[in-house]
Amino acid sequence: MINKVRISAEQVEKILSLEESHFVDMKSVDVAPAKLSRTISAFANSDGGELYIGVSELKSDRKMVWDGFRLMEDANGHISVLNDILPWGQYFSCEFLRPMRGNRGHVLHVTVQKTPEVVKASNGIPYVRRSAQNMPVQGEGELERLKRNKGVTSFESEGVPLELDWVANSEVIIGFMLEVIPTADPLAWLRKQRLIIGDRPTVAAVLLFSDEPQVALPKRSAIKIYRYRTDDAEGSRETLSGVPLTIEGCLYGQIKDAVDSTVKIIQEVEVLGVAGFESIKYPHETLHEIITNAVLHRDYGIADDVHVRIFDNRVEVESPGRLPAHITADNILRERFARNGMIVRLINKFPDPPNKDVGEGLNTAFAAMKKLQLQDPVILERDNSVVVEIRHQKLASPEKIVIDFLASATSITNEVARTLTGIGSERKVTDLFRKLRDAGAIEPAPRDGGRFAWRLKR
Repeated sequence: MINKVRISAEQVEKILSLEESHFVDMKSVDVAPAKLSRTISAFANSDGGELYIGVSELKSDRKMVWDGFRLMEDANGHISVLNDILPWGQYFSCEFLRPMRGNRGHVLHVTVQKTPEVVKASNGIPYVRRSAQNMPVQGEGELERLKRNKGVTSFESEGVPLELDWVANSEVIIGFMLEVIPTADPLAWLRKQRLIIGDRPTVAAVLLFSDEPQVALPKRSAIKIYRYRTDDAEGSRETLSGVPLTIEGCLYGQIKDAVDSTVKIIQEVEVLGVAGFESIKYPHETLHEIITNAVLHRDYGIADDVHVRIFDNRVEVESPGRLPAHITADNILRERFARNGMIVRLINKFPDPPNKDVGEGLNTAFAAMKKLQLQDPVILERDNSVVVEIRHQKLASPEKIVIDFLASATSITNEVARTLTGIGSERKVTDLFRKLRDAGAIEPAPRDGGRFAWRLKR
């Protein structure tokens, strides 16, 4: 039974004002089943979305109008298409929307979730959502990329054209066997773990147990660390400090070296704080867990390295590949899915493994930020990568930050306030100052040829 929801005139206008986008699509009641199935496939294979069936566009002025089904039963064919593509009740939900006033019919509101499997339209072709378009996935290459993005397949299981000694007689595997499984023969153990296919080691075997994975897997198995002396949205050659570091080696040592190098660089960064210039402090657990996640859960099929960018006000960790399966930026702290399940499982066997609490890494990172009264990391998904921003921004309100600063400073300018609060807009900071002035907390500071500033009210 699909619920029927009565909505107000204001809610109707809000729906009609929605623009078709990566997450929203509008269809008339006359939409062909094949076209409808493409939208469902595209939402399911991308990031999910909302579909309104019963909203038409007036060609004369490109205005959206409510033109729903006269009876709910008239939508049975559309619901049947949904049910043919996605199992009933799984990864999609439906409701009928009807205005409280007037008789403009029922709009079928469909919410589609991102699915762990590749979903095909009724023509047998899978689609993905790009902006407001449904794009067909064409060719084996594109389909394989989609499967890897969904977590259906993983590049970690591919064979690498190398001699077996690269993984069966390396310093890494010998040290590992002596520490972890002293009675096993390396080659026999690697075969038992399905890290060897025929006479070739897998990508996972090379990454975990080769002394130099970068020789066999160039441009997709290292970590690059950059220091930008700016808080701009993007770094540039002019703001790049020194030569970027390249961290290589097996994944186990690589993660430790990357975290240590990142911490060392951050300790040299000083920013303006409420008590003057002070060293930036990020929780070690946050840096460790986010870099570990970037390395273990990236898509190794993409020829790119993990990038760690250290700015004056934040650290960015970029991992190649989109979020896998049904994982989204909204549910990533609650849901679990390992793109590289073999790597995640086996690196946990190393002494003092980087992923001690498997599946809890990001939760630990967020909790550590809260302990230092810093804002939560921000997870951004791009076309072919995931970026986690770790901002050096206090949880305190902008008003409290300004007042705390003035407790030990004679005055504060708009520029200084923007640096302290992380507010990028000069106008918003001006509004903040006026709000504090109206509350009787601050007043204009005497000008002595300098910039306009504020001070605590005397």
